[in-house]
Amino acid sequence: MGTISAKQLKQNTGEVIRRVKSGERLTLTYRGKPIAVISPQETVEQEIVKNMRPFEEAWADIELSLEKTKPEFEGWREATAWARNRS
Repeated sequence: MGTISAKQLKQNTGEVIRRVKSGERLTLTYRGKPIAVISPQETVEQEIVKNMRPFEEAWADIELSLEKTKPEFEGWREATAWARNRS
């Protein structure tokens, strides 16, 4: 991963964009301290998707949790009455 200063980014924006489009990740520094990472968009999206569970697995967990819990109220009228009496 390369490093680029805020000043270099300002002066060479086109070059930085070309580098990032080619797949390079850059650390942006301001006064010598790292403040951000500039990376291609698809790389960020791929990392997010890679860390996600498959939909079927996640949905099965949700349904299992719903089956284990008992509703606090019998219906919407009871829930509405409870909410109105709180104030």
